[in-house]
Amino acid sequence: MNLEGRLIANRYEIIENVGNGGMATVYRAKDNVLNRFVAVKILRDEFTTDDEFIKRFRSEAQAVASLNHPNIVGVYDVGNEGNLYYIVMELVQGKTLKEVIAEEGKLSWKWSINVAIQIASALETAHKNNIVHRDIKPHNIIITEEGVAKVTDFGIAKAVSNSTITAFGTTIGSVHYFSPEHARGGFTDAKSDLYSLGVVMYEMVTGKVPFDADTPVSIALMHMQEKPVEPIELNPNIPNSVNKIIIKAMQKDANLRYQSASEMLKDLNMALKNPDGNFVFMKDIENDFPTQKIPTMYDTDIAKENPVRKGVNTKKKENKLVAFMKRHKIFSFIVIAILLFVATIAITYFGLKLTQVKDVALPNIVGMSKEEAEKTVKDLKLVYTELEPQFSPDVPEGYIISQEPRFIDNYMVKEKSEVKVVVSKGQEITTVPKVVGLTKEEAIKALEDANLLAEVIEDTSKTVEEGYVISQETRENTEVNAGETIKIHVSIGTGIEQVTVPYLIGKTEAEAKKLLTDNKLKVKEVIYGEDKTKDDGTVLKQDKEAGTTVDAETGITITVNKIEKMKTGKVIVNVKSITGYRVPENENTVSTVSKTVKVRIVVGDDVIYNGTVNKTETNLSKEFQGIGTVTVKVYMDDVLEKTVQLNLNEKTSVTVE
Repeated sequence: MNLEGRLIANRYEIIENVGNGGMATVYRAKDNVLNRFVAVKILRDEFTTDDEFIKRFRSEAQAVASLNHPNIVGVYDVGNEGNLYYIVMELVQGKTLKEVIAEEGKLSWKWSINVAIQIASALETAHKNNIVHRDIKPHNIIITEEGVAKVTDFGIAKAVSNSTITAFGTTIGSVHYFSPEHARGGFTDAKSDLYSLGVVMYEMVTGKVPFDADTPVSIALMHMQEKPVEPIELNPNIPNSVNKIIIKAMQKDANLRYQSASEMLKDLNMALKNPDGNFVFMKDIENDFPTQKIPTMYDTDIAKENPVRKGVNTKKKENKLVAFMKRHKIFSFIVIAILLFVATIAITYFGLKLTQVKDVALPNIVGMSKEEAEKTVKDLKLVYTELEPQFSPDVPEGYIISQEPRFIDNYMVKEKSEVKVVVSKGQEITTVPKVVGLTKEEAIKALEDANLLAEVIEDTSKTVEEGYVISQETRENTEVNAGETIKIHVSIGTGIEQVTVPYLIGKTEAEAKKLLTDNKLKVKEVIYGEDKTKDDGTVLKQDKEAGTTVDAETGITITVNKIEKMKTGKVIVNVKSITGYRVPENENTVSTVSKTVKVRIVVGDDVIYNGTVNKTETNLSKEFQGIGTVTVKVYMDDVLEKTVQLNLNEKTSVTVE
């Protein structure tokens, strides 16, 4: 039957088949109510036709659901839809111990002891709750990805052994791990689980099972009759203490084994601390009881002194009875045997009746006051135990928060069973801490330490650094209910995108402007300066240092190198105008003047021309190169007559008159 895609109990959505066993098919499923993945085990059809099995199966599954242990695969739910019977369990990721042994062969003795401790711890909890596994084997032990051992299929074997074996005439499970009493169909108890654990340990440290044969019957007989090869002979690397633990757990006489999982756990832990120690106590294996003569009833009666009834010849009647029995020995033996059998059954029946502990329905006491809960539990002859009280925002003070075992409809427990409860201490009051000025993470932790929740609201701030708490809506030192949510406002900075100022020195003006634009910045101002040691047109300075974080679109002022270029200037000196002399009309020569005319042209601090004016010239024309301002000076007999400033940025020639 392919169940993939089916929704069971309007809750469990079957996803895929992850395994098949002798009793059931296991599916990976999604619990749509609790939004988690689970394992759903669907019983095979042949097990669902037996009403007695189904009854025991439900009872055992409900009992296992009450177990809470890190090394036991948790059972969450059990139910059916028509003839589809299912168990919902914890989904464990990992491999079975059988797969690990198959892949790696013999395992290290320390790792094996560690796994055995976890299995024994799981059995200890189960046995204390009167649950016997009855099918401990590597196939039922899952090793998680973290190396944790988890035991599964608790309680199912009991339902099988009590019902289905009779129905099908076969033994469910792997006979390689059966205890002798299980193999012969006898009574099994907690010590049977410890025998099976011993076999599992044997296989872990040797890589093989202690008994193997062609047929299950042959293997069962070996468990009942043969002594296994000691594991230390197959793996000399294991310590003597480990060898003894395995041998003691596998004793055929249950009285010679470990009597409890707790006792075995003690030796397993000691083996890790002192592997060569001689701490494993082995009882002497006693021989079979010697044959004894058991007197028959009539021998016993004759040996006793019988009273003589008045008027009756007792001796004569006894002689006749003895004579009759001697003549009919076989008949007499059969009659006596039947009488002995009937008497034994009767004594056993009435003895069990007198000592039998009654089953009672587990009550639902969650939500009751502790007085009412205690009375309810004790009226059912159960033991009421209060665990450590807890605060609860939902359950008033003095009322029951939870109970163990959990309440399940029609879940039966034995009289005098313990019912553990947690009583509410009411709503917890706590004080709001000061979180302003802390980082967001520090504030959340401080609130959690005070049993409060944090709701983070992000705000912009020009004064509080990003990631720090600006304010809190509930004032510090205020008393509030634990579990309440406190709103805190956390700075995200200015709310404007932050960018990094690039390095602009040495770039051309155009390159610098593009680089600022590419980095979401802009040019605020361009200032020109002069540095003859640097290239003309390159950036000399920037007002925001490179690497600084600023708001996007911030303006940056840059200083650009600007070197003045040499320009050609021309000075024309009108000699006639300066000296005042006149040239006679119709004469080709200049009249003699009484004064000498000298012209000096200075560019910056450099004199580029200094000479006497030719008397035959009316005008002096002189070209030169310079930068910026040029000073022209005219002297008469070494007396300065005129000074002219020439700015070559504005014009390139001047006439001095």
